[in-house]
Amino acid sequence: MKKTLFINMFLLLTSSLPFAQKSKPQNPQLDRPKLVVGIVVDQMRWDYLYRFYNKYETGGFKRLLGEGFSCENTMINYIPSVTAIGHTTIFTGSVPAIHGIAGNEWIDAKTGKSTYCTDDSTVETIGASSKAGKMSPHNLLATTITDELRLATNFQSKVVGVSLKDRASILPAGHNPTAAFWMDDASGKFITSSYYLSALPEWVNNFNNSKPIDKLLANGWNTLLPIDQYTESTADNVAWEGTLKGAEKPVFPYDVQKSYALDHGSLRQMPFGNSLTLQFAQATIDGYKLGQEKATDFLTINCASTDYSGHLVGPNAIEIEDVYLRLDRDLASFFAALDQKVGKGNYLVFLTADHGAAHAEGFMEASKMPTGLLGKDLETNLDKTLEKEFGTNQLVFGIENFQVFLNKDRIDSLKLDIEKIKSVTVNYLRRQAGIQFAVDQDKISEASIPATIKDMMINGYNQQRSGSVLMVTLPGWLPAYSKKGTTHSVWNPYDTHIPLIFMGWKVQHGTTNRTTYMTDISATVAALLHIQMPSGCIGTPITEITNKK
Repeated sequence: MKKTLFINMFLLLTSSLPFAQKSKPQNPQLDRPKLVVGIVVDQMRWDYLYRFYNKYETGGFKRLLGEGFSCENTMINYIPSVTAIGHTTIFTGSVPAIHGIAGNEWIDAKTGKSTYCTDDSTVETIGASSKAGKMSPHNLLATTITDELRLATNFQSKVVGVSLKDRASILPAGHNPTAAFWMDDASGKFITSSYYLSALPEWVNNFNNSKPIDKLLANGWNTLLPIDQYTESTADNVAWEGTLKGAEKPVFPYDVQKSYALDHGSLRQMPFGNSLTLQFAQATIDGYKLGQEKATDFLTINCASTDYSGHLVGPNAIEIEDVYLRLDRDLASFFAALDQKVGKGNYLVFLTADHGAAHAEGFMEASKMPTGLLGKDLETNLDKTLEKEFGTNQLVFGIENFQVFLNKDRIDSLKLDIEKIKSVTVNYLRRQAGIQFAVDQDKISEASIPATIKDMMINGYNQQRSGSVLMVTLPGWLPAYSKKGTTHSVWNPYDTHIPLIFMGWKVQHGTTNRTTYMTDISATVAALLHIQMPSGCIGTPITEITNKK
């Protein structure tokens, strides 16, 4: 008995000694991909993955779905669901209440002037003579996952943001990246800001000087496939589609050289804007040797033409289907380049969207679905209502992001009751056609609104940069200016259900239909890289991805 007890105690003690360990544990800091690529497809509804699936080729979206892990029920958990907030939330894992980016623009509470999310008058344009480069992330209040990678590697990791849109390059790249580049419409060149660089690198100048836009537009824009194969879309000419600059009707083929000559910004509404972006992304990999040196690097890419085209024609147009079929081929070429330059299995890619989009109002009406347009005089009539009630005007700065911004300084100077003003505003909005809910932002928790929507309101409310009263439209209703094409920014699934697919380094193929959130993306990347989550992150790692073999 004593002998057995002695043996058991000996085994227990020796099992915890260093020399009893059979293998040395792996150092997790050494177990990282060479490159992380975050691709955000602007205005990509989740259902586009499957709506056009049969026409996708093998190397783009089908490769992502076939090799990667798809989170099929990923939702945005705040409102308004707009571009700048989406990009910021993806890369911070946070929400407007915390990260401070409350819209593409918001109304300054003191001046009543519109504030653009990345405007910065203290910096200069690098690479062009326009003001398009006077931008920086100075309004961003939290760190990004790209910031955290830089911090974790003592700034040895290189981080670069690429987009046609300034905000979609700047906000994902974070506070102190290697660089961020975006398109200057006036010159047709990729530019940056003095916040990042004092001059464009030689490889950027070489790319710009090669006149890639001329090459992309040389053959015009006709459908990639015979037009009668676009069975997922409506007829080629319907009343609710907008038209490219210089085109008489929204029909193929388009004279894109003419459109571009009339307005360089029209490139953004063509599929070739995505092609240009991904070509520049490849040049960025070469220029900075991303994924080819010691530390893990991070490249953020926004494909923005999907958004500009979507706003123009709506989700059901042949133009949109063609944009996605062409993007599919461009992604295939980009992934093939990554395979060659970084090595298959050496890089981690995630693809998601900043928001979705509503069906066009005209399409919904023609299809006998609930829809409508809000009154175009909503703001004017609100101001008149308040003037009648309180005996003075100019109590409202404006309506932005479905939020009413009150002139609080004027209200205080006149010693008016702001609580009563908000109450009158709420009651006015509730009586307007197409508005389902209206609420005082400071009393969201008390409102009789479904909990899911209430949480999204709270997450989206930044006390310094959001309006005092928030309105929520009926499903399918759009602002008055969206008679043609479409828009986004509401809580409904068509705006907030987004794709999310991880592929590459250590990612096992699979899917999940459990609910995940946009805020989980950066937390998942942080877990995979063994680095700290961003400073305002409220997301949690998606364990189906992080529990890798």
